[in-house]
Amino acid sequence: MALQELKQQEQAMSLSQRFAEDPARFSRFCFAFGEHMRVDLSRQHWSSEVLALLCELARNMKLRPAIEALFGDNLFNHTEGRAALHTALRMPAGASAALNGVNVVPLVHAELARMRTFCERVHAGDWLGFTNLPMTDVVNIGIGGSDLGPAMVAEALAPYQDKGIRVHFVSNMDGAQLASVLAVVDPARTLFVISSKTFTTDETMTNARAARAWLLAACDDPAQVKKHFVAVSTNGPAVQAFGIDTEHMFEFWDWVGGRFSLWSAIGLPVALAVGFDRFEQLLAGAHEMDEHLRHTPFEQNIPVLLALLSIWNINVLGLQSEGVFPYSHHLTRFPAYLQQLNMESNGKGVDNAGEKTTYNTGPVVWGEVGTNGQHAFFQLLHQGSQVVPADFIGFARSHYNYPEHQRKLLGNMLAQAQALAFGKNQPQVETELAAEGLNAETISRLAPYKVMDGNRPSTTILCDELTPYNLGALIAMYEHKTFVQGIMWNINSFDQWGVELGKKLAARLITDLSSDEVTTTHDGATNGLLAQIKAWK
Repeated sequence: MALQELKQQEQAMSLSQRFAEDPARFSRFCFAFGEHMRVDLSRQHWSSEVLALLCELARNMKLRPAIEALFGDNLFNHTEGRAALHTALRMPAGASAALNGVNVVPLVHAELARMRTFCERVHAGDWLGFTNLPMTDVVNIGIGGSDLGPAMVAEALAPYQDKGIRVHFVSNMDGAQLASVLAVVDPARTLFVISSKTFTTDETMTNARAARAWLLAACDDPAQVKKHFVAVSTNGPAVQAFGIDTEHMFEFWDWVGGRFSLWSAIGLPVALAVGFDRFEQLLAGAHEMDEHLRHTPFEQNIPVLLALLSIWNINVLGLQSEGVFPYSHHLTRFPAYLQQLNMESNGKGVDNAGEKTTYNTGPVVWGEVGTNGQHAFFQLLHQGSQVVPADFIGFARSHYNYPEHQRKLLGNMLAQAQALAFGKNQPQVETELAAEGLNAETISRLAPYKVMDGNRPSTTILCDELTPYNLGALIAMYEHKTFVQGIMWNINSFDQWGVELGKKLAARLITDLSSDEVTTTHDGATNGLLAQIKAWK
């Protein structure tokens, strides 16, 4: 393969050499998305020759028809017999996305209109609880895509939460999370959003039943449940049996995967927090990135280039991990969101023909907000034996009037990318130590510990400000990167069978834990741990 043949040649040239020999490197490898975003890929281990070969590979893998299929009738999720049509959720009214001959965009906008009406009622104080007081708090109960996406977006858009509604998120089966939320809200003024497509998800329904019991302990009237609970689901009978009026059930469809669902009614808590107009701006930013993916040549197509670069790093250079480091406190949940997006999508070892893959697929995605990460694990990034390609995400302007903080925040982000790329060699270290007045013996002893080889790749994504529009575009960019990776690896990015076995085993073990009898039907380690839990109960 031509790319493998280039590996040694590309690895022989350091990033320092690349910039020294090519003063225009930044301008050639920094790409624009509209007026609000720049993506700098110049500090990656690639060249124009590599980029051209990667784009040729993408064409050979029929990426362009696959991209077009993402906006219409498809069966990307062939193991579950479902389409993947989340792009329709952010299309404008009047657009068309046909599925089995039916344009789904009018369905989407009808549901968006219901969401808007509901949000406006809550914001106007017209949605009243069991004491006829308006709502002040919204608690979203979900898990996975029904939690990570809306929780991340709600936190990211915290500066825009001016509707008098506080939002909270509960996902964990550990009752500590639910208890901590219920401790700070008033049952008479709290609205619960139960987000579960099937309305059978164990973690979600366990938390939902506990929340309902908490409400009933305060009002002692089951008829009041419908004033304090709404649902995002497709299972009307189960919603009604819970006590929720199906008029207050917001729908999404089986062609919307959980980790791609925040654009749907799953985003209801976001709209309640920031207002429906801003939720629409989020959708608009994502749609603009959709259009960029759909119509931009591969050589300037940001999501495609990010995916191809990842293929190069993983399958040619052997770099199996990707770090994501947002330099924005409000993006604290963004790395966790991307973990699910990419690792649940592309953590597959079987291709679309049902054969074991003979190549690596999904990377390990992880990260933390800057500057916190610098004081936790950046040591490994700079001097560790593993090389981790890093994404740095920053915003030129802050919502807060702390200009010194913002300068230092951005200065740190730029410095980390610079240090990873160019490091500090032995002569530089020795010169610095000599300037400190150290003798030759001490310099010789200390210098190896202070050398940083550099030559470690990173991408910098810079936006003007963290707005709903820019956030929508940023999320969609990573969605499309994940999709393109899946096409290139010939895997199904839209199923997640790997989570099923643990669920089934857990159901049996939960039954075992409800009994005081000695359990001997599992493996030795599980039997032993069950016995210890029962002894300590």
